[in-house]
Amino acid sequence: MTEAFDPRALAARLHSLHRAGRQEETGSFPLPVDLHQAMEAQNFLTAADGVSSNAWKVTVSPQGQAVAAPLHPYAEAVSGADIPWYPGLKFETEIAVRLGKDLPVRVSAPYSRADVVEAISAVYLGAELLVSAVREGGSVSFLLFLADRLGNSGYALGPQLDTSVVDSAGGTPLKVTHAGRTIYDGPAQHPKGDVLTWLVDYANDGLRPETSLKAGALITTGTLSGAIELAEPGAIDILFGDARLSFSLSKA
Repeated sequence: MTEAFDPRALAARLHSLHRAGRQEETGSFPLPVDLHQAMEAQNFLTAADGVSSNAWKVTVSPQGQAVAAPLHPYAEAVSGADIPWYPGLKFETEIAVRLGKDLPVRVSAPYSRADVVEAISAVYLGAELLVSAVREGGSVSFLLFLADRLGNSGYALGPQLDTSVVDSAGGTPLKVTHAGRTIYDGPAQHPKGDVLTWLVDYANDGLRPETSLKAGALITTGTLSGAIELAEPGAIDILFGDARLSFSLSKA
């Protein structure tokens, strides 16, 4: 007989691995079998991590299911952020948006992109840090990766940008240095072309919590630089067009 899945136990194990800066293979974990179990575990992990920010990442599973996870630790880098570095840490340059009004779950007509743009009150340059307690990330079990807060391990919010950036981010010159070395120098490129694709998908997800996408929430929208592994701590400096974001990564 298969042992019942325990979301609290999975969350406790993920939390312990993160605190130790360790990773284990997918096969060593009890696996959630559906979205509900994965989100139960994620909610327990969120509580164990002491997440207090109203900041979120959105993406879509390989099966097309829109999903979200909270960003933590979250820092506004304009005041000088310092985020923990762990072995295996990866970095992504991103655009974040703050909602100026609620986007409640709809059962009738879906939200259009224009509807989502209308709900955005501010746009920012940001940087996400990722390291999952699951060695393979989401490549073997996306639901396990979802339980692990989609691999998020930090977020630095940078300067406010013109709201038109949600339409023009692709192709903007982007240069990133880490510990004095250039790790990205080229045009900004989102995996879906449009930085708002995953946010629109999530807005139209009938399974998302009623409490999601409320006014004031900050949503990061996906990488513009790919995911770049950072082999050591050090200062990060991002130049996106004329906007700059700088912060530090220190050994935990």
